[in-house]
Amino acid sequence: MKYFEVTFTTSPCNEIVNDIVSALAGEIGFESFVEWEGGVQAYIPQQLFDEEALKEMIANFPLPDTSITYIIKEAEDKDWNEEWEKNFFQPIVIGDRCCIHSTFHKDTPQTEYEILINPQMAFGTGHHETTSSIISELLDADLQGKSVLDMGCGTSILAILASMRGANPVTAIDIDDWCVNNSRDNINLNGIENITVELGDANLLKGRAPFDVIIANINRNILLADMAQYASCMHSGSELYMSGFYIEDIPIIRKKAESLGMTFIHHREKNNWAAVKFTMK
Repeated sequence: MKYFEVTFTTSPCNEIVNDIVSALAGEIGFESFVEWEGGVQAYIPQQLFDEEALKEMIANFPLPDTSITYIIKEAEDKDWNEEWEKNFFQPIVIGDRCCIHSTFHKDTPQTEYEILINPQMAFGTGHHETTSSIISELLDADLQGKSVLDMGCGTSILAILASMRGANPVTAIDIDDWCVNNSRDNINLNGIENITVELGDANLLKGRAPFDVIIANINRNILLADMAQYASCMHSGSELYMSGFYIEDIPIIRKKAESLGMTFIHHREKNNWAAVKFTMK
């Protein structure tokens, strides 16, 4: 089968933007996705390609202040789904304690926590620095019996890990219906029964009872815009873990959190990507 390879360049280039590009592209016929340092490469059968639909997708992109450009070329004739599975989604081990892999992987390392996912894209798999940093935080956190909220859940691997580490109940929210459906698939694949997945944004938090732990792996602008709504769902001692931004963004993130009554605990850094932890006073 003949395919087109479409290389998307995204700005800002982060996991959330690339996730949504891939999800929306999947709705117009794209089948396989590979992350590259500037964005996403996507593959679509030539007979399904509709450039007008692609332009409309970009024009109606749901995140503000986002730039997306693309280049089209004819791809080598091969099964790109199989190629992606073999070469781009490899098992990942974090902290020697958590292994994330798919059902087609064999001889994976034995770790304390094993998360299975359906790898329909290269994002939310743990490979990106923001996701792996939050996973490291969750591996160190005391989650037993705590209520957890995963905002911008993507594939829900963070919610799944929280549940595996004793969190209960767990709520996962995403603005994209593809992510919600994929989350439910992954939750079922792991035999988890205490995660509720919801479609929407931070407006869903109005009137909610406080959570013990909130995870938000999104991007700087959304975090700044939605942090007050996170704070409204926190009690004294609640923890907030955030990622999806760079080290140089920490001061503005910290200023906003502290203005809402939170205390900065620490940050992690990986290839200039940051993850931070706050607690509510």
